[in-house]
Amino acid sequence: MKQTVYTASPESQQIHVWTLHASGEMTLVQVVDAPGQVQPMVISPDKRFLYVGVRPEFRVVAYRITPDDGSLTEAGVAPLPGSPTHISTDRKGRFLFSASYNAANVAVISLENDGLPGETVDVVEGLDGCHSANISPDNRTLWTPALKQDRICLFTLSDDGKLVAQTPAEVTTVEGAGPRHMAFHPNQQYAYCVNELNSSVDVWELRDPHGKIECVQTLDFMPPGFTGTRWAADIHITPDGRHLYACDRTASIITVFSVSEDGSVLNIEGYQPTEEQPRGFNVDHSGKYLVAVGQKSHHAAVYKINGEQGLLEEKGRYAVGQGPMWVVINAH
Repeated sequence: MKQTVYTASPESQQIHVWTLHASGEMTLVQVVDAPGQVQPMVISPDKRFLYVGVRPEFRVVAYRITPDDGSLTEAGVAPLPGSPTHISTDRKGRFLFSASYNAANVAVISLENDGLPGETVDVVEGLDGCHSANISPDNRTLWTPALKQDRICLFTLSDDGKLVAQTPAEVTTVEGAGPRHMAFHPNQQYAYCVNELNSSVDVWELRDPHGKIECVQTLDFMPPGFTGTRWAADIHITPDGRHLYACDRTASIITVFSVSEDGSVLNIEGYQPTEEQPRGFNVDHSGKYLVAVGQKSHHAAVYKINGEQGLLEEKGRYAVGQGPMWVVINAH
C-alpha cells in the first residue's frame, strides 16, 4: 500500500504532497501553488481526485491524483455559495458538501460522472457557525454541526442530492459546547463530535432500538489544571476503531483516547504535545501513523501510534507552507 499525505497552507496558498513511507518517514513529491487560500480538503471515494475549498473567491477546485506518486493536476473548478470551512463527499462520490461558518449554510454540489464538481444542488441556510458536514456510514444522514447554536442538524440525503430535515431535525449539546468536527466508529453504531468551545468530546449512539439518537458520554479532554481558553479543533479515529484523537489549539496538544470494543465508551490515555496551534491532523490508512500540522509552527509532525493505549511517538518534523490548517491521507 502506497500512501500520500496532502497538507493545505492558506497563508502561502500551497498544497504540499508527501509520500508517507512504511517507516513513518515522509518524502516531498510536489508543492502546488493553489488559486487562493486553500483550507478544507477531501479525497474522492474512488481516490481519483483531491477536492479543495479556496478563498477569497469561494470555489472548490478538483485536482486529479496521479496514481503512482500522488501528485496533483488541476482538473476542474466550481463556485460555492459561501466561504468553505469544511468539505466532504457522500460515500458514493456523487455529491460534495460544503459547510460555511461565515455564511451559516451547508451546500450540496453535484459531482458529475467524470468526478468533477458541477452545479449547486441544494443550500440549507440558518446554521449559525456551520462547521462541518459529515455523512453517516450508511450514506443516508448528514450530520451538520452548527457551532454557535450548540446543535447538530440532521438531514436525509435524497437520491437527487436534496437535504430533507429528519425527525428529530437536530440533537443538542450542552450550552456553550460549540460542536465542530465529527468521526464515526467503523461499526457504524457511534459518532464522536469534538466541541470547540469547551474542549470536550460527545459520544452519540446513532440509533437505539426505538430510533432515538442519544448522547451516551461527554468527556472533557483537557489536562487536569488547564486554565487557558479552550479551543478544540479536530477529531479522528483509527481504522480499527480502537483509538480516537482530538486536539486543542491553545494547549497545542493531541489527547489520546482508547475506545471500548463496541464504540460506546472513551477513556483518556494521555496527552501528546504537538505542533503549535494544531488546527488539523489525520490518521493514516494502516492505523500506524498520525500526521498533525501546526498553524503557527508551519510544520507537520509524524507520530507512530503505539501499543494498546495508542500513545504517540514523534518520528519526524517537516517544514510545510505558511499557516497549515488541513491534512488528508490517500492510500493507493
